[in-house]
Amino acid sequence: MKLPPARGRLSAWLVTTLTGADPSVRCQVPVPPVPGLSDGPAWHDDDLQLALWCGYELHYRGFDDVDERWEWNPAVIGFRATLEERWLASLRGFAAHGAVPSAAVADRLTGLARRTGGPDLSAYLAREADRGQFAEYLAHRSVYQLKEADPHSFGIPRLSGAVKTALVEIQADEYGGGLPERMHSELFRSTMRWAGLDDEYGHYVPAAPAVTLAVSNLMSVFALNRRWLGALLGHLAALEMTSTGPNRRYSAGARRLGAGEAARRYFDEHVAADAVHEQIAAHDLCGGYAAQRPGAAADILFGASCCLALDDELARYLLSCWRAGRSSLVLPSAVAAA
Repeated sequence: MKLPPARGRLSAWLVTTLTGADPSVRCQVPVPPVPGLSDGPAWHDDDLQLALWCGYELHYRGFDDVDERWEWNPAVIGFRATLEERWLASLRGFAAHGAVPSAAVADRLTGLARRTGGPDLSAYLAREADRGQFAEYLAHRSVYQLKEADPHSFGIPRLSGAVKTALVEIQADEYGGGLPERMHSELFRSTMRWAGLDDEYGHYVPAAPAVTLAVSNLMSVFALNRRWLGALLGHLAALEMTSTGPNRRYSAGARRLGAGEAARRYFDEHVAADAVHEQIAAHDLCGGYAAQRPGAAADILFGASCCLALDDELARYLLSCWRAGRSSLVLPSAVAAA
């Protein structure tokens, strides 16, 4: 994967720095100012989200055209920290209000997962989407799904006892239970190929709008900052607890559009696995962590609330584009060229 094209001053600074200097030499290029809260939600800022995504990716697989020594370069880490301040300031509006007893965490998560009134993207994909729209949805999802489970795995070495065991149990299923072909990221690749998409890691990042990058960046800010471990666990719980119904509908939509069993396996696997995972995530993982760490309940619920809110933002964006008859991708040619 190569560095994607910049979308503004922030991402241009990062791209220029990562490709045009020696990581062992102190960076002399001044960092551009970061927009404030008055400039709108951070999840709609293409420049900010792309710069964050690239900064985070240095800790995953990196870029073929970037020296690996940049991962811990002080200038790059400091730049990312500045971006994160703006990112987290925008997310704080999703924070739960009031103290929550540790024993109530699982019930509060269940309440969040049963929320109603948001955009119903899964119903649209099940009943109305054409094949092109379904393919666009998969292209958006690929930004995260091709490294599915990796952000949450950062939590494993930070936990102990039964809580660590609960997270490992969930993650083991995500990674295929020891069978590479059953890894969820590999199952998703099969679905992408059915839709005629390029399944190369990171291929659609240049075409992904800010809100799609934000969904991925949310996991990374929690994963790469140990201070946000509780939020990372809450985020995972929200994913697991809201997965079964939508994935059943995604599978139905893919079947309606001609997908065979192999192409639908990614969705069907989540219908089965996440029905079990949601109980482990709510009670053993998050409930157990809250019991171990008094005061962690607020962070757990914050992570879950952020996850659900940004999923709604992405769904709202996709549906608004499709109902207006336009592509949801920044560069529509990216799908056609796949």
